[in-house]
Amino acid sequence: MRDTKPARDASSSAAAAASTTPRFVEGSLLKHVLVMSGTGAVGLMAIFLGDFANLLFLGMLGDTEIIAAVGYASTVLFFSVSLGIGLSIGAAAVVSPAVGARRTEDARRLSTSAHLLSVVVSAIVVALLWPWLATVLGWLGARGRTLELATTYSGIVLPSTPLLALGMCAGGVLRSVGDPRRAMYVTLGGAAINVLFDPILIFWAGFGMEGAAYASVLARITIAGIALWAVGRVHGMFGRPGLAALVGDTRRIMAVAVPAMMTNLATPTANAFTTSVMATYGDAAVAAWTIFGRVVPLAFGALFALSGSIGPIIGQNLGAGDFGRVRTAIREAVRVTAVFTLVAWGVLALAAPFIASGFGARGETEVLVLFACRWLAPLFAFLGGLFVANAIFNTLRHPHYATLFNWGRATIGTVPFVWLGGHLAGPHGVFVGNLVGAVVFGSIALVTCFRVVDRLEAAAKSTNG
Repeated sequence: MRDTKPARDASSSAAAAASTTPRFVEGSLLKHVLVMSGTGAVGLMAIFLGDFANLLFLGMLGDTEIIAAVGYASTVLFFSVSLGIGLSIGAAAVVSPAVGARRTEDARRLSTSAHLLSVVVSAIVVALLWPWLATVLGWLGARGRTLELATTYSGIVLPSTPLLALGMCAGGVLRSVGDPRRAMYVTLGGAAINVLFDPILIFWAGFGMEGAAYASVLARITIAGIALWAVGRVHGMFGRPGLAALVGDTRRIMAVAVPAMMTNLATPTANAFTTSVMATYGDAAVAAWTIFGRVVPLAFGALFALSGSIGPIIGQNLGAGDFGRVRTAIREAVRVTAVFTLVAWGVLALAAPFIASGFGARGETEVLVLFACRWLAPLFAFLGGLFVANAIFNTLRHPHYATLFNWGRATIGTVPFVWLGGHLAGPHGVFVGNLVGAVVFGSIALVTCFRVVDRLEAAAKSTNG
């Protein structure tokens, strides 16, 4: 029998070599930013569309306690998802410079190690969090039947977190090699499964809220399957890891991923505090907070995607030593953030009544949803700027700045404003207070980005003589 292993190895090497050809070191940076953020937005919003569909279908059951329970559960689940995001940032931060410097085998090996780490770390987190679900949900303010429902929902979805982390890591690697289209396919496939099975499991099978949770698990299985195909079969970016290489790569990846995970934990921490304050105003207020939390990712998905897309562009040009293009890429990202925010504001303001009625919001819940959709959107420009700056800091190998600014916004930029807002204007003030700190920290973070680039360029010139 003819040995096909050399042929397979040659094919994988050829795919990896093609994948590690830098695509962002020339051509229009605005085009790269728009293409990467556009495809990333579709892919990212696909994930959020699944959550949106879950809540939309559950809203048809007419049970406010279910909506509030999903809000509490999602706050807890967001912590584990944020760790996956941090690992994907670490993967992109080490793979994209290797691609920019045309180090094919390094990029392939680092990709393999990053995927293994994403699964192992997320599995450890799930094991640690699982026994404490009810306790943590109680800390957030869930009580009685709402607490029971939230514990059931999060208990079904939480074990599938490693599958989602694998998909997130794959998305970072695919964007690093300049293939945002297949990164989009990873999450689109999951969203399609979620939207398809939501009504089947919730209504036809009669599982109710548990049906929405099972649909989310099926979506994550799909995401992991497509991710493995795109990274491994299409790009040949998987290899057989050696223990010594894995240990060395772990140090490199975690040097960025650990601060990135700490950075990403700031947002769910701020949301958890806001949820606990909102809980003091009852399930109607928590339901409104939950509905707005599902609408925001769809309306501002382009901003969140931009923060995940700008890293590979910066990374490849950093690897190529072109600091002028690095600065230009940052400026283009800021401009795109402003335009995306204006468009999203217009859409949200017009769609507010339909959003409220679509989720079955009534009374105080409806009033709060209308207020949030019509008046809070402009503040997301600064929050988007903060997320973009954080992604750039991670790629520039200064993740401590990202950690500093994100936690600054999550603590002194959130806690006093949420508390004061609630004291002065009830749940309306809590909504506003959650976003006010982004104005200050987002602005300062972007200014700091340019200063970091200046220092890196000066250091490079000094080294090169």
